[in-house]
Amino acid sequence: MSDTRKNSSSVVDGTAKAPARAMLRAVGFNDADFQKPQVGIASTWSMVTPCNMHINKLAEFACEGADEAGGKGVIFNTITISDGISNGTIGMKYSLVSREVIADSIEAVVGCQGFDGLVAIGGCDKNMPGCLIGMARLNRPAVFVYGGTIQPGANHTDIVSVFEAVGKHARGDMTSVELKQIEQTAIPGAGSCGGMYTANTMASAIEALGMSLPNSSAQEAVSPSKAEDCRRAGAAVISLLEKDIKPTDIMTRQAFENAITTLIALGGSTNAVLHLLGMAHAVDVELTLDDFARIGRQVPVLADLRPSGKYMMSELIAIGGIQPLMKSLLQRGLLHGDCLTVTGKTLAENLADVAPYPADQNIIHSFEKPIKKDSHLVILKGNLAPDGAVAKITGKEGLRFTGKARVFHSEEEAQQDILNGTVVKDDVIVIRYEGPKGGPGMREMLSPTSAVIGKGLGNDVALITDGRFSGGSHGFVVGHITPEAFDGGPIALVENGDEITIDAETAEIRLHLSDTEIQQRRMAWQPVPPRYTRGLLAKYAKTVSSASEGAVTDKDL
Repeated sequence: MSDTRKNSSSVVDGTAKAPARAMLRAVGFNDADFQKPQVGIASTWSMVTPCNMHINKLAEFACEGADEAGGKGVIFNTITISDGISNGTIGMKYSLVSREVIADSIEAVVGCQGFDGLVAIGGCDKNMPGCLIGMARLNRPAVFVYGGTIQPGANHTDIVSVFEAVGKHARGDMTSVELKQIEQTAIPGAGSCGGMYTANTMASAIEALGMSLPNSSAQEAVSPSKAEDCRRAGAAVISLLEKDIKPTDIMTRQAFENAITTLIALGGSTNAVLHLLGMAHAVDVELTLDDFARIGRQVPVLADLRPSGKYMMSELIAIGGIQPLMKSLLQRGLLHGDCLTVTGKTLAENLADVAPYPADQNIIHSFEKPIKKDSHLVILKGNLAPDGAVAKITGKEGLRFTGKARVFHSEEEAQQDILNGTVVKDDVIVIRYEGPKGGPGMREMLSPTSAVIGKGLGNDVALITDGRFSGGSHGFVVGHITPEAFDGGPIALVENGDEITIDAETAEIRLHLSDTEIQQRRMAWQPVPPRYTRGLLAKYAKTVSSASEGAVTDKDL
């Protein structure tokens, strides 16, 4: 038995395994295949979203790569859902939950079938960290492939353009005809949402982590380079098997610090905080909100990318992707160059021959003239979030906001009052009971934040929640407030008209009440019953940890 077959051999070797071999012959195995290392190819293909509609073909390319390198590729599927479609509905409760379902399903299939290695191809927000969590739990040689970004829509539009157009229409600044034109042209085909939203953020972070091949994050979904990326990934798993390099060898604490540094420089999504915490938990790496704060004090925001910036991922791809940025971060001493990657080489070795960006590009700013001198991901604490909260503050919104609370018990309530004009300047919109347990599922607040921008209130109101935000959200927004309202956190005690201050410079979020008043309200607070008592959402609410711990479902097992 070869060491590269130590898992599959238990399934197919020997006389007693004739029934297993008989089953496998029906799906295309021959005698020679039983002596090859088996590589599972996890495809997140689905026609429920353009992010993943092309991934079955990519899975075939990855399978070809594994076969050509001397392995036997076997394609299997896992689920995906669409944040872009479900945002603003109760269906969004299943979004973060799907991350755990995907991780569980990959673990189940690979563990059951005895695959020796794994390629996982993800193309939407939750299936990407879901793939990584599954890889980490299995700890077999593995490579992640990003399905790739979408091309821009007409007039430089994307899905967030459509969400914000809804707000403009409500304000009276856009006709119904103009809204429909954006709706019809913003999504031209396959690929993940086009800005530095959660999908492109996670693809970049995973590449910086070392778990995908160089440039995997910076290729359009429908492109020859993405097809070749998949072929190379299939072959890379065979090489990793021969070298016995596993996810735990790559996903070290230093590698996670590289991922955090890169996502900050790119101006990435707040969701990356949640997902990196969850991924670190899966490999028993200690990572906390304090690590994001510590690294954030040293790393500037350099990329002028949507949602708060100007450019799209396709334009970053055209000038070289994230590799030149990573090289410059390494040269400044901000990355750990000795971290191992799925190439079998170190990060520094991968970056050695990377050319700098063209001199005339405007997407990636210099260290001397950053967009923001420190992180846009601000970890806030205070009497409103004792266990922490995550703010996305680029500085364009200002660094401090004080206003009066306008409290809502659901996203739908808030969305209605933003669009009808009830929410006004100097309000702090408080959306609670949307946390991991209380929602359950920690919905993204893309519809309310986009409505705020569309209504022209982006600089005039703040929004805080125990839920979370889409990577497409921007404005003065604070999410992941912990403890959440369902657990009796201070956000559950806020009343209309209470004064709240959010200060990015002091990293504080404060409810302007005395400790005595807060304690009196706490004594009067009554827990709310679970919204679901059967099925997936009920199970999730029972097992999920807090947002500050990554919202994982196996923390206390």
